[in-house]
Amino acid sequence: MKKTLLLLLGVLALSLMLTGCLPGDGTYTASKPAGFLSGIWHGWIAPISLIVELFNRNIRVYEPVNTGLWYDIGYYLAITSGFGSLSFSMVRKRRSATRCQCR
Repeated sequence: MKKTLLLLLGVLALSLMLTGCLPGDGTYTASKPAGFLSGIWHGWIAPISLIVELFNRNIRVYEPVNTGLWYDIGYYLAITSGFGSLSFSMVRKRRSATRCQCR
């Protein structure tokens, strides 16, 4: 019971922290646009941003007020490293499972 409650509280705290700085929430202005590190962060939380965007039209998956190339590089690196490595590990597990069945 305690583990379940701790897990629930942890997930709730993590959700609140992640939604505190979603793209399009008004944090960035023309005088202070989102940069490289913001691009990395927004790439990591892109799936959460997509879900929140369904309920709040002000939230975006991609920050419209950004520095351009550096924001794009950070965003792209986060997307490919997160989802690319996930798909690579799934393929590797699938291949090792088929090898074990053949022997």
